[in-house]
Amino acid sequence: MSILMTFHIAIKALNRNKMRTMLTMLGMIIGVGAVITMVALGRGAQATIEDQIKGAGTNTVTVFPGFSMTMGVSMGQGWSSRLMPADAVALRALPDLAYVAEAINTRQQIIASTQNTNSSILGTNVDFVSIKSWPMKFGAFFTEQDVQSAAKVVALGVNVSDLLFGLGVDPTGESVRVRNHVMKVVGVMAPKGASSSGQNQDDQVFMPYTTVQKKLVGQPQLHYIMASATSGDRMAQASSAAKDTLRTTHNLGLGQEDDFSVMTQDDMVAMRTQTTSTLTSLLAAIAGVSLLVGGIGIMNIMLVTVSERTREIGLRLAIGARGSDVLYQFLVEAVLISLVGGGLGIAAGFGAAEFMMWFRAWPAEVPTDTVFMAFGVAAGIGIFFGYYPAQKAARLDPIEALRFE
Repeated sequence: MSILMTFHIAIKALNRNKMRTMLTMLGMIIGVGAVITMVALGRGAQATIEDQIKGAGTNTVTVFPGFSMTMGVSMGQGWSSRLMPADAVALRALPDLAYVAEAINTRQQIIASTQNTNSSILGTNVDFVSIKSWPMKFGAFFTEQDVQSAAKVVALGVNVSDLLFGLGVDPTGESVRVRNHVMKVVGVMAPKGASSSGQNQDDQVFMPYTTVQKKLVGQPQLHYIMASATSGDRMAQASSAAKDTLRTTHNLGLGQEDDFSVMTQDDMVAMRTQTTSTLTSLLAAIAGVSLLVGGIGIMNIMLVTVSERTREIGLRLAIGARGSDVLYQFLVEAVLISLVGGGLGIAAGFGAAEFMMWFRAWPAEVPTDTVFMAFGVAAGIGIFFGYYPAQKAARLDPIEALRFE
């Protein structure tokens, strides 16, 4: 029997029970659609995280006090040791680091006339805007002289500025009050968006780190140090040199563990994308269970079909059809159900991903290899679960099949 004839008979057989065929396909549609949707949302989340981290700065190297490890990646969130301004001074001498900025965080109420807001304050120095590649919207960032003199000056994030002074208003030269200190607004940062941690950077306020140390928190320690390598291919060397320098400034002897941790931009990307990748794989595996259920459904329906068409099979075998013809016939029917269901599932997956992007503004990215993989898995399930019913049909005894009621 020719292949075209086999397909023609398979399509006619499936058309006899359209509702049964559609319900059988439903398992494949749901399974393939769910896998593609989960992978698309996971890949979209990874891409967003990578963009956020890249947007957080250029070739960044960040030093944290303390030392901790998560999944083999240095986290650096401990506070068991100290980072001091002297550490930042030592790092500035390294040829592989273009910029170095001290950083100390606090949260305070910012008051301007009748408006006020509780904002995150970052104390830093003039290199901060170069590390972040962050331009100004109004005015200018504070100067090195402001840092040296612990001047009462502040640069506002655009959201803070809009809230305190009005949408689009240039507040340069105006004053705000933080605790009992009156601070002069020297500029407003351009819109930046979310950071790699998910915090909206436009909700921040920036001051000289010396001002934050002396007038707001009363401590000499830094919370972390930001730096930028001279180029992307020098990040590893910059990280290694920073570790050696800090071991020297912290008087750590041979065999003593680091009391700080250094993270490069690549480390941060790897750490955050590894988490989303694990979750994506888990969700895709859970969704893949429905593919298995769909395959079992195909086997079940094909066994019922073989039972219903026993006399037909016996007649075909009696007039000269070979067992292999019957085997291929039922196998083609199972594969057709899988492939059509898989195709509809791919369309459903794309549709669901687009819907989530539109309805919930969730990022989604459907990789081409996942589409081909889903289609291949659908065909494989059709062959695997359709083979036993097809083989059972091919082994029927013609005489017994003709006697079947």
